[in-house]
Amino acid sequence: MIIEEIKNIKSGKRELRQFGITIGLVLGLLGSWFLWRNKEGGSLLLIAATLFLSLGFILPRLLKPFQKLWMTLAVLLGWLMTRIILTILFYLVVTPIGLLAKVSGKDFLNRKFNSDASSYWIPRKAITPEKRNYENQF
Repeated sequence: MIIEEIKNIKSGKRELRQFGITIGLVLGLLGSWFLWRNKEGGSLLLIAATLFLSLGFILPRLLKPFQKLWMTLAVLLGWLMTRIILTILFYLVVTPIGLLAKVSGKDFLNRKFNSDASSYWIPRKAITPEKRNYENQF
């Protein structure tokens, strides 16, 4: 699944140009901020930004290995973060609700056996068939 997603990363001229421009702008903003704050590395970031912007506009095909690597990293990071977020959500939201329901005796699915019931069928109220009920079913 992840391998297919990585194989399907688009690397056309348009995508490579967008990649070069985006990375160039971000590096340029970071480099400017570093220079403004008198931090080290600002000039290196501006040189990298100029390189990415130039390649993005002039020769976007040279950016293909960088774009493939970056997008592969993005796919892997997305896969990992999805699992982490869902795990946290399950253990911090769903599990406490389930434990509270268990302690309080709540049965959300009405699974308790009732020996006095003749049937578990829930009767539906009769409705007259109308054309509009069949057109918009949801």
